[in-house]
Amino acid sequence: MMGIVEDKIKELKAREAKVRQMGGEKAVAGQHAKGKLTARERLAILFDKGTFREIDMFVKHRCVNYGMEKIDIPSDGVITGHGLVNGRPVFAFSQDFTARAGSLGEMHSQKICKVMDLALKAGVPFVGINDSGGARIQEGVDALSGYGQIFFRNSACSGVIPQISAIMGPTAGGAVYSPAMTDWVFMVKNSSYMFITGPEVIKAVTGEEITFEELGGAKTHNEKSGVAHFACESDEDALNQIKRLLRYLPSNNMEDPPFVETADDPHRTAPALDTIIPDSPSKSYDMIEVIRAIVDNGEIFEPHQYYARNMIVCFARLNGRSIGIIANQPKVLAGCLDINASDKATRFIRFCDSFNIPLLTIADVPGYLPGSQQEWGGIIRHGAKLLWCYSEATVPKLLLVTRKDYGGSYLAMCSRDLGADMTFAWPTAEIAVMGAEGAANIIHRREIKEAPDPVAKRQEKIKEYQDLFSNPYAAASRGYVDAVIVPSETRPRLIDALEIMASKRETRPPKKHGNIPV
Repeated sequence: MMGIVEDKIKELKAREAKVRQMGGEKAVAGQHAKGKLTARERLAILFDKGTFREIDMFVKHRCVNYGMEKIDIPSDGVITGHGLVNGRPVFAFSQDFTARAGSLGEMHSQKICKVMDLALKAGVPFVGINDSGGARIQEGVDALSGYGQIFFRNSACSGVIPQISAIMGPTAGGAVYSPAMTDWVFMVKNSSYMFITGPEVIKAVTGEEITFEELGGAKTHNEKSGVAHFACESDEDALNQIKRLLRYLPSNNMEDPPFVETADDPHRTAPALDTIIPDSPSKSYDMIEVIRAIVDNGEIFEPHQYYARNMIVCFARLNGRSIGIIANQPKVLAGCLDINASDKATRFIRFCDSFNIPLLTIADVPGYLPGSQQEWGGIIRHGAKLLWCYSEATVPKLLLVTRKDYGGSYLAMCSRDLGADMTFAWPTAEIAVMGAEGAANIIHRREIKEAPDPVAKRQEKIKEYQDLFSNPYAAASRGYVDAVIVPSETRPRLIDALEIMASKRETRPPKKHGNIPV
C-alpha cells in the first residue's frame, strides 16, 4: 500500500501535469497552427536546458463575475520563473494565449510583479514574453490595477536591470505600454502586433480601413514608429536574438559588461579603410563596412536596423570589451541628423550609459535635415535630446571623425565639448562651422558679387576656406582633436584609448534628476 506521503507526491505530480497541459490539446494545436510556439516552449528555448524553475504554478484567479468562478485558467494564463541564459541568471514571464487568451487579471499581474520584484532584488535581467488578448474584462478595475502595478515596476527597474520585451502575438490597448517602457522590444513578423486601438475601432471612429499587420505589425513598428527594435522571422529567432543581446549586457547597473576572449588581434590593421572615403565629397560609402573593419571579428548586433537608417546604433566588442556604437550613415540622407535619428541615438546612448557600456561615436555628418516638416515636428527639441544625453553620459566616450563634421551636428555627435574623452580624426575629416561652399558665399558675398569674374572668385574663396578649415588640423591645433590617424590604424588606436579609459570615474552634481527635453 502507498503511504500518505506517496499519495501526496502523486497528487502533486498530477496537479503539475494538469497545469502543464495549459489550455488543452485543441488550444495548443491552434497556437501551433498560427506558426506560434506555446508559452512553455518559448521558455524552453530562452533558458539553458534544464535550468528554468517555475514559480506560482498553482496561482488561481479570484474573479466571481459573469460565472468566472466556474472557469479554471491554468497558471492564470502566465508562466513565471527564473533560470540561466548563456549561463547567467534571468527572470522571465511568458503569457499563455491557450489559457483564456493569456488575458491579464489581478493574479496574472501579481505573478508578473513578483518576478519583477525578485529580478530587481537579485540584480538580474528581466524578459517578458507577451502574447495576450489584453485586460480580463470580467475583472474590471482589478485588471487595470494590474497593468498599473507592472508599469510602476518598469519605471523602478529602468536603469537598474536590463528589461527586454518579446511581442509574440497580440498586444493591444494598455498592454502595449509595459513593453514600451522596457529597454528592448523584439517583434515577430506576421504573427505579432501592437496598437492602442484596433482596426475595428479605427474604422468606426474615422472610417479608415486598415489591417492588423499594417496598423501595428513588426514591419510597421520597426520601420515607421520606432517602437520596436528588432523584427524577427519566428518565435525561435526572436528568442535566440534575445540571448545574443544579453551577451553584450551586464546583469545590472553595478556591474561591467561581460568580457569575452577574442581571437581578433588588437593590433590588427585594416588597409581597406585607407581607400574607403570617396574622392568626391558628394559620394557616399557604407559606414557599416567601417564599423565591421574596426570591431572584433567584424561582428555587430544592430537594433533599430530599419528605423531612421541615416543613423546607425549597434553593439560590438573591442578587444573583448562590449561597446555601443553610434554612427552616421552617409548612404542614407547623406547621414544628416533628423528627428527620428536623434531619438534613436538618444535612447541608445542613455541605455549604454545606464549599464556601463562605453560609447564609440563615428561622425560623418553634413548637418541637420532642412525642411518645414522637421522644424514643425520639433527638430530643435529632438536634437537637444542628443546634446543632453551625450553630456549626461559618464561612461568612456570615444569619437572618430571620418569625413564631414559640420556646425551644430558636429557638437551633437559627441564633440570634445560634450565630454568626449578621446577624439580621433582621419586625414579626410572636415571639421568646420559649415561646408566650404556655403561658408564662402556668406563670408565673401560682396567680394564675389563685385568681382570681374564672380564664378572664378567664388571658386578661389571656396578653396581658401577648404585649405583653412576643411581638414582636421584646425581642430587639432586647438586640442579639439587629440590625434589625426591613418584610417587603417583605427582599430589599435581605439582599443588603446578604450583600455586606458576603462577605469574612468566621473560624477555629476547631485540632483533628483534632470528635466530632459522630451
